[in-house]
Amino acid sequence: MSVSIAGRAEWLSDKHLQRLLTALAQGGEEARVAGGAVRNTLMGQPVADIDIATTCLPQETIRRAEAEGFKAVPTGIEHGTITVVAGGKPYEITTLRADVETDGRRAKVSFGRDWKLDAERRDFTINALYAEADGTVIDLVGGIADIEARRLRFIGDPEARIREDYLRILRFFRFFAWYGDGRPDAEGLKACARLKEGLAQLSAERIWSELKKLLSAPDPSRALLWMRQASVLTAALPESEKWGIDAIHALTKAEKDLDWAPDPLLRLEAIVPADAARMKTLAERLKFSTAEADRLRHWALATAAEPKTTEGELAKRLYRGDRQGFVDRLRLSLAGARMRAVEDNDALLEAGGFSRLLAFALKWEKPLFPLKGADLTRLGATPGPKVGEILRNLETEWVEAGFSPDRGALLERAAEALKAG
Repeated sequence: MSVSIAGRAEWLSDKHLQRLLTALAQGGEEARVAGGAVRNTLMGQPVADIDIATTCLPQETIRRAEAEGFKAVPTGIEHGTITVVAGGKPYEITTLRADVETDGRRAKVSFGRDWKLDAERRDFTINALYAEADGTVIDLVGGIADIEARRLRFIGDPEARIREDYLRILRFFRFFAWYGDGRPDAEGLKACARLKEGLAQLSAERIWSELKKLLSAPDPSRALLWMRQASVLTAALPESEKWGIDAIHALTKAEKDLDWAPDPLLRLEAIVPADAARMKTLAERLKFSTAEADRLRHWALATAAEPKTTEGELAKRLYRGDRQGFVDRLRLSLAGARMRAVEDNDALLEAGGFSRLLAFALKWEKPLFPLKGADLTRLGATPGPKVGEILRNLETEWVEAGFSPDRGALLERAAEALKAG
């Protein structure tokens, strides 16, 4: 039975894409949409990127695209990949390939014309589907059946696929999180467990990129559980060792119930200890961005609030610390309390307290301390350490008083401090 995505794939009717496919299929050559766009359309999910596979050699791809007036950029020409911008949209176009040599991180490829060989060098059956320009789906590895069963399966021998690129271990769990149902494929899971040490060969950037995509899935909790079972989570994220991942279940439930957007950094915080030194090591090891590293550090340093904490007390903590760090702490505390509240009335009260504090923290704006050094200079102070000390003391008093003394009262206190000093 033939399957078609015509009528389901709005993107396929794009006139620029059709022109591009037609140009690449002239003179006995062939071109098909490949991979994720076909998979997601069949699964009723949004399509972000559209990749094309073709029998045209890279230079011929460039020639044909430019003849149509499109821009062609040789983004990965050594691997047969050209990025063509058509109608303002980028399309990655790759010549059919077969692996000649692999070392677990990268492959040497030869170009070819065999669609089955090209499909068999890909990782999972659901990623090895092609679509003709008219929407007809070409399935050479059983991907359609796996999509219907929401089953993630390596193409061919799982160990062989993993040895070609050890990142496929993490991709197995990432795609399971996004597209799988039930239990992961047993043979794939065993292969990931056996070959997990190969993750050490990968760059930090590739590992974190893959983990972040996994943690961005609608519900990554099942995938993380199987990663833990296979000891893959400890291999990829040793900071999570001996630390429970139960909090991820509470967090994903809270996200759904309270309409929180999936947040990969918050989910990471749910499965690692709030230890600033270990989080610094983690951020350095996985080469986090400065913003990511700072957020993780602030979360680890933020003191956990009790559910009965007053808003005034929380405001003081927010002023002295980082708001995002406290918000993260409160979200995780609220999620945990909500999960316990199913069987514990006290936890229900805690959840109410955390919910109140979170709402306050989200709308809180940091007040501006009314005095500056110039104000003390105008009162006759000589610039120097003494001015800084007086300002710090006054700011502490101001915060402890609930940010209430106004500028006039603070100037009076400053004048008194200068006379006494």
